[in-house]
Amino acid sequence: MSTRRLHVLGIGGTFMGGLAQLARAQGYAVTGSDQKLYPPMSDQLEQVGIPYHEGHDPGTLPAQCPVVVGNVMRRGMPIVEAVLDRGLDYTSGPQWLSEHLLRDRWVLAVAGTHGKTTTASLLAWILEYAGMSPGFLIGGVPGNFGVSARLGESPFFVIEADEYDSAFFDKRAKFVHYRPRTLVLNNLEFDHADIYPDLAAIERQFHHLVRTVPGQGRILMPSADAALERVLEMGCWTPVERLSTDPDPGAPTALAARALNPEASAFEVLADGVVQGRVDWSLTGQHNLSNALAALAAARHAGVPLTTGIAALPGFLGVRRRQELRAEIDGVRVIDDFAHHPTAIRLTLEGLRGQVAVGGRLVAILEPRSNTMRMGVHADALGAALAQADAVHLYHAPEIDWSTDVLQQQLGENLVVAHDIESLLQGILATVRSGDTLVIMSNGGFDGLHVRLIDALQGTPV
Repeated sequence: MSTRRLHVLGIGGTFMGGLAQLARAQGYAVTGSDQKLYPPMSDQLEQVGIPYHEGHDPGTLPAQCPVVVGNVMRRGMPIVEAVLDRGLDYTSGPQWLSEHLLRDRWVLAVAGTHGKTTTASLLAWILEYAGMSPGFLIGGVPGNFGVSARLGESPFFVIEADEYDSAFFDKRAKFVHYRPRTLVLNNLEFDHADIYPDLAAIERQFHHLVRTVPGQGRILMPSADAALERVLEMGCWTPVERLSTDPDPGAPTALAARALNPEASAFEVLADGVVQGRVDWSLTGQHNLSNALAALAAARHAGVPLTTGIAALPGFLGVRRRQELRAEIDGVRVIDDFAHHPTAIRLTLEGLRGQVAVGGRLVAILEPRSNTMRMGVHADALGAALAQADAVHLYHAPEIDWSTDVLQQQLGENLVVAHDIESLLQGILATVRSGDTLVIMSNGGFDGLHVRLIDALQGTPV
């Protein structure tokens, strides 16, 4: 019997790289390529024995091998044209998952503009803690697992449900392929301006997702999100459970959480107004409290008692690149975070504000890298988002064509704009002092700034 084969284009991304690992676990001989691969995904692929090519040379395409096409691939790319010209069997990543992995699973999907990765990681950890050995595919690396994807040993499968399009030939959102039984809707704001003209267009995609949830399933969402309410007003055929992080004793929701300190590192969980337990953990911020509450609710729908979920939370080890402490050198903390939307930037800084040492500063180092940010869609909102920082270093890359003049007026001397990485690095080093918390925010590699900054602080030549 011949070995099943699969070739993945765009294998270096967390989604496509995770898919490759899942296919490998199912017995496929997997190969792939990407323009550039770097840790942690390159490490994960090597650990499970998946060979890959850097660059998109059409000569690396195996003959008569099914191809999974990542959404970074475009018409006009020689390797894409080769797939079409040779008549190879091709599909999108989400569709492949739907047909080959998710069909017989209890899918727990986490969707929303913010918090998907952390909430999905929390949910997978709670199920693992409860002995349910879930599978998962997450757009990050949860500390409790060390990998972004796992096949699992039970029907339960947690997936981060992204609203970005599926492929150059399938412009539907990825998440319409997943058919979840349990659906978390974290929040909804305008993003992905490169493919959606406005918030209403994204709301329509979210409604397509809502249409796929069975009547015996469950939709979990915050109790006050106007955009999500508009989504449900288009039609809903599934029970909805609303969650609150600002519980009203006079009108208790089925599930709520109440912060016990300003940084929300301690909180109570309430069911129908009755306290079920207390959580003390290492994460901070109201947004992480919301993420935890959603994960508890989703796990409860899958059969995990609330008390078990509460007990699991203190053991959560976080997610790489989500408020991840990369180093502490001579009193200077270097934190890596994925925040790339004004709301996420604001929530990240608010969550870290309480951790800053007395006399120290909270220093934001930002790369506006997403397509939406590069287009300047959120430029006017950045000032308010960065207001919690004592100093801001902004990398204004050559491909960004919007002016920072308004942002400079809003932040004044607290803002330093650099047009190349070396100037950015030297500007940070010239002003950093003991007690500072440096928060590097980017959804990309930031040209190795993290390592270069840490090396410089340790006295290693850069």
